[in-house]
Amino acid sequence: MSRIGKNPIPIPDGVKVNLSGNTVSVEGPKGKLSMEIHPDMKVEVDDKEKVIRVSRPTERSHHKALHGTTAALIRNMVKGVSEGFTKVLELHGLGYRASMKGNALELNLGKSHPDIYPVPEGIKIEVKGNEIHISGIDKQRVGQVAAEIRHLRKPDPYKGKGIRYKGESLKLKPGKAAGKK
Repeated sequence: MSRIGKNPIPIPDGVKVNLSGNTVSVEGPKGKLSMEIHPDMKVEVDDKEKVIRVSRPTERSHHKALHGTTAALIRNMVKGVSEGFTKVLELHGLGYRASMKGNALELNLGKSHPDIYPVPEGIKIEVKGNEIHISGIDKQRVGQVAAEIRHLRKPDPYKGKGIRYKGESLKLKPGKAAGKK
């Protein structure tokens, strides 16, 4: 059995889970998320124990993969509506700045013009010094927005300048060998 899929998903206080057909909807203090699951997967909500259980019909590899994936997605939905998700990006480079202008993120990244990134609905962006905090209830969207912002100026492999995730370690390449004869 899938080690991720077989574990029951606890439902925290203040979170409501509804099943209608193949749609699982989760509502909590931070918002509401819904997802359509594969018709082969069976999802049960146990209100007494306050857990969600996901099961699969067979031991075929296709069903094993769906089992773990479905459980992980539902677990992320429950965590998102109760706690939320946050990604932090760091700006490294002389003169690299970020600021919020209305509903858009303005980034000065050493180019001739500032990069303007419109903030998608359901995502909140805060700038604190040289850090950009991206938060929301949908883990996939938070990660996608962080990846799109990082893509505007990926870290340089020689100097390390650019946008990187907080805690991301870079292995810098050596430059030209000096004095080689």
